Amino acid sequence: MSTEQSVVDFLLEQVSKARNVRARKMFGEYALYCDEKVVALICDDQLFVKITPISDTYLDSSHEAPPYPGAKNSLLVPEEKWDDAEWLSSFIRDTADALPAPKPKK
Repeated sequence: MSTEQSVVDFLLEQVSKARNVRARKMFGEYALYCDEKVVALICDDQLFVKITPISDTYLDSSHEAPPYPGAKNSLLVPEEKWDDAEWLSSFIRDTADALPAPKPKK
């Protein structure tokens, strides 16, 4: 199953208060970027945010799940949290801040 474009559009709208957010289609699913860092994946109409040192201020470890078989765990954001644009934008922005800068392209 792949992610519906309407889900991606909704999530982009919800996190629009985070800096420089965009989504890129990858293998039928989507990577969510903030400040050119991959901060989350949207797979099967679900939002998976990368785990960083700040993650536990937003969701506890009971939300850990792999976005696809064989992947490292991420934090599965419950759909009821999607409607809180302030919370979701902060989570995405703080996750981007906690991740290292992307490696320069050769």
